Amino acid sequence: MSVAAHLAELVEKHRALERSIEEEMARPYADTVRVSELKKKKLRLKEEIERIRLERVSLH
Repeated sequence: MSVAAHLAELVEKHRALERSIEEEMARPYADTVRVSELKKKKLRLKEEIERIRLERVSLH
């Protein structure tokens, strides 16, 4: 898998997590533990996306 394809996949997963968080928060009794776990996963993805982007910039 190319770096660009991997990056695109990570960005899509990040967006999917954002949708999941929004859906959970829209519930009358949101599962705060689930929301917290989703937010942590989203943050890890964001950090990985940024790391890859920085590596790509430094290579050029």
